[in-house]
Order: sequence, then structure tokens, then C-alpha cells
Amino acid sequence: MTSTEISPLTFLKGHGTENDFVIVPDADNAVELLPAAVARLCDRRAGIGGDGVLHVVRSAAHPEARHMAEEAEWFMDYRNADGSVAEMCGNGVRVFARYLQHAGHVTAGEVTVATRGGVKRVHLDKDGSVTVGMGKARLPEAAVTVTVDGRSWPARNVNMGNPHAVAFVDSLDHAGNLFTEPPYEPAGVYPDGVNIEFVADRGPRHVAMRVHERGAAETRSCGTGACAVAVATARRDGADPAVSGHPVTYTVDVLGGTLVITEHPDGEIEMTGPAVIVAEGTIDPAWLAGTSGFETVND
Repeated sequence: MTSTEISPLTFLKGHGTENDFVIVPDADNAVELLPAAVARLCDRRAGIGGDGVLHVVRSAAHPEARHMAEEAEWFMDYRNADGSVAEMCGNGVRVFARYLQHAGHVTAGEVTVATRGGVKRVHLDKDGSVTVGMGKARLPEAAVTVTVDGRSWPARNVNMGNPHAVAFVDSLDHAGNLFTEPPYEPAGVYPDGVNIEFVADRGPRHVAMRVHERGAAETRSCGTGACAVAVATARRDGADPAVSGHPVTYTVDVLGGTLVITEHPDGEIEMTGPAVIVAEGTIDPAWLAGTSGFETVND
């Protein structure tokens, strides 16, 4: 396919606590974004730049989401910055919902979004914040150890639809540069890789974190990671809403801002924070043709 045969691809740029995304609207699932194209789009020097791509598709038009179409009209086909597919992204789904509002597909209030981690319920608040129901955490019993620069810490294994290892440290500096994935063992606990959070206390029910995201290196924020951190911290502090019958809320500072995480007695977790659209435009078709990773799906 030549560059003249490719129509310009519309994109938007958005972020939630500076976890930033390239948004590609494609209601009919007519564009196949192969890993090379996703990585090019997310390249902060040669592309648009982002921690991932939010491919916006109607659930009925995507083979992975058709079974959710009756519950959620829209499917978040999420890709990590390296082009790999991910189950869920907490900040991503909040930005995704903000895009749906921006595009006029939904109004303020309740929205449902299909993801590979299931249908997520989102509330677009009038004050600009976005709350998303993140589902329930699973706490596998497998013991994990994370190591950075000769220091090792036990890490809590938490699954939020994607895998997390949460390590408590005295200082966030102990996490190192996070350019590369910190070693962990046993490696077999996470056959598909893992997001690793380093957590330091800031006050009562208030922590700060840094994260190495699977497929994206260190990011300014990670929504599922913040939820995993809140759950792991609550258990460390002896708080379990399922036992007490009362919700527990933690404030989680990330490099890009603050998220508020509440775990309810039924195990459901809600995350609240900002989500904004900052730009939109079109991508040069000649540049797209040069990615060797962009295809138009034929009917």
C-alpha cells in the first residue's frame, strides 16, 4: 500500500496523572495497529509519544469484545508502548471515558467500557475527575522477591486483571532508575511479565509510589498499580474491608499527581483522579506507511 492510498489517521493525546496515551478513534475496527506501528506512535522522539495506545473501537466490531457489546458499546483495545497487548490500564480507561465524552459519544455520569479485563464502570464527575470501578483484587499466595542495586525486598503479589509485585521501601530512591525491569524471583510466578511498584509511607493511609510498567519502563502513573498498592498497604496495615465491613481509602501519590483508591467490603475497588484531553490532529500518511506496522483491514 502506498502513502497516497492511506487516509490520514486521526489521533488525540490525553493523560491521567501524567500517564499519557495516544488515542486512535476507529469505531469500525478498520485499522490494524501492529506492534511496530504502536511503538512508533509512542516513541517520544520519532512519534507522538505516550505510555500506550488507546484504540477506540465499538465492542460489536472487535472479535475480542463482541461478547461484551450488550453491556458496553465501546471497547478499549489497549496496547503498551512497546506494542504488546495489555489486559487493562486504570488510568487509560479513565482517559478513554474522557475521550468518549469529548467526542460526544457520552455525557457526564455513568459510562461502561469493555476491556480485556472485563467491563469497567466509569463515572464522569462534573468537577472534572473520573472514577472507575476497577473490579476486585486477587492476592495469589506465591512469594516474590524484588532486587535493585544489591538490595532485596519481599513483594506482595497482587492481580488487578494484570499482574503486580508491590515492594515497601524506606525511600523511593531505592527503586533505582527503573529504565529496565528490576529483577524478581521466582521468575515463573509471572510468565507474562509484571508491573513492579515501590512504595514509601507518607502518612496515615497515605503512600507514594514509583512503578516500572510491563512494556513501558517507568511511567508517571499507573492506575492498576495504584490499586494494587492500596490493597497491599491495607493488608500490611491489618485493614481488610471484607472482615471489618467498612470501606478503606488510601491516597496514593504518583510522580504525575494523586489518585484516591477505595476498597469496599464486597471487594470492589474504585479509583478517582483527573483525566484530560490535551491535543488532537492527524498523522501524516507517508510517515504511517513507513512504519511497516500499519494496515487497513479489508472488509
